Amino acid sequence: MIKGEQQSLEQIQAFMEGSEGVTFKGRSQREIYEWTQATLCWHSYSSLPRADKGLVKGYISKVTGLSRAQATRLVAQYVADGTIVVSRGRGKRFTVTYLPVDVALLAEVDEAHETLSGPATRKLLYRGYYEFADARYERLAHISSAHIYNLRQLRSYRERVMVFSKTRPTAVAIGVRRKPEPGGRPGYLRVDTVHQGDQDGVKGVYHINLVDEVTQFEIVGAVEHISESYLKPLLERLLKQFPFRILGFHTDNGSEFINHVVAELLNKLLIEQTKSRPRKSNDNGLVESKNGSVIRKHMGFDHMAKEHAAAINAFYETHFNPYLNFHRPCGVPETKKDSKGKTVSVYNWYATPWEILRQLPGLAGFLKDDETVEQLDRLAAADSDTGAATKMRKAKQQLFAGFEQRRSA
Repeated sequence: MIKGEQQSLEQIQAFMEGSEGVTFKGRSQREIYEWTQATLCWHSYSSLPRADKGLVKGYISKVTGLSRAQATRLVAQYVADGTIVVSRGRGKRFTVTYLPVDVALLAEVDEAHETLSGPATRKLLYRGYYEFADARYERLAHISSAHIYNLRQLRSYRERVMVFSKTRPTAVAIGVRRKPEPGGRPGYLRVDTVHQGDQDGVKGVYHINLVDEVTQFEIVGAVEHISESYLKPLLERLLKQFPFRILGFHTDNGSEFINHVVAELLNKLLIEQTKSRPRKSNDNGLVESKNGSVIRKHMGFDHMAKEHAAAINAFYETHFNPYLNFHRPCGVPETKKDSKGKTVSVYNWYATPWEILRQLPGLAGFLKDDETVEQLDRLAAADSDTGAATKMRKAKQQLFAGFEQRRSA
């Protein structure tokens, strides 16, 4: 308000009555304090009657936007000192124990020892005073480990010590780091990737191997690139080939599976994602053994160009996966303890994955809604084991012949 501090008491009374529903606010604390002091000086506040003092105080509160209590504090300061200034308290100050020279000494010690841990540095400071009688360490000799880290955050310390550290990998909060516990139920998959080699700097096809832990039901697929855009549609296709509901998905810590695309897919299907633990090499041992005894045995080690991924997938889905699950026997491990108390696995029973699944109690409750035991029995009885193996082998020979034709062309 221009010249608002020079209003008469009658004008102030009229202003207060005509602006009941209007609020005001000062632009800055300095402007508010200067205007308040000028208003009190203009009206000689100390010599005013009690009623007029209340009017002026209300006028100050109205125009500045201050509360009644704050306006009263400013008026009291004016009455006591004859002026209104910004007063900032210093607050409670603690006694400084460690001086800049101590911070410099700590920086010298850390630079010499390449920044040890807090407890180790504390021991060095203690020894500097008591073992080597260096008076410079007198105050630092009794410093706590925690306060060493506090001093290291000071600007004066950081200006003296320059520490370079390697970039640390970002922790990925995808998947639970533990071993799956199926409890005798099918649907807990062990998953791994098998690369079909490089040639002239060109990557080959990747095989994706999914093995059920309890029944050893195995579904294999192939993909051109080990990236999210290629892997997601293939995983959807492979998971549909299992006759039972999938409950768990366990992999190693490779980025092809530990990523947000795969995590979103599994969350959508209500599948729990777990990953291998450090120093627990057997967490994914089942699928690792299948990589060698199944994929490497049948597909070999030679380079396969990524352009063959579609043909390999067709072979897997039509011939290879049905053969693995309905006609190829697997050893079923039984855990026992030998005479020395050591836990060992013995293989007294060999059966196809379908036979293992078939004998589980409550089988119908594990199957998908569109699968029945009768349908799976018909698939298993559609051909003999040797007949299915012969057809699979012929289809594999045709597949490899197609590779040779394309390579020759």
